[in-house]
Amino acid sequence: MARTVIRVHVLPTTNVMTGTPAVPKWKDQENGIRAVDFETGAPLCTLTLFVMEGERAEALKVTVPQTGLPNGLHPGRFVRPVDLFASPWARIFNDQLQEGVAYRCAALELVDGPAMPQETTGLEGAAA
Repeated sequence: MARTVIRVHVLPTTNVMTGTPAVPKWKDQENGIRAVDFETGAPLCTLTLFVMEGERAEALKVTVPQTGLPNGLHPGRFVRPVDLFASPWARIFNDQLQEGVAYRCAALELVDGPAMPQETTGLEGAAA
């Protein structure tokens, strides 16, 4: 079966903040086998990102190669995901359908602070 991969575009006005520290992703935790990137062999990590646009916020669990994690990354830092993709998935486990979306990016770049919202004109006709 073909795997669907969808590029996720992050607008310049979108704020993305780390919510958790990066932790190792395991292929087989009981035997200590880390999940690795198929192309580079780099160990994979997961972390939660908060994606904020306007008055909306979504929490995404994102997989990132360890080589794509910048120094100084910690919860609360604003970042820009590089090459963010979404992969829908589904499986049947114990006769129950489970489904979701897996997110993955090539790297995270630190940014200085939140993106500034676009200029708004305010309330029209309001007295100053």
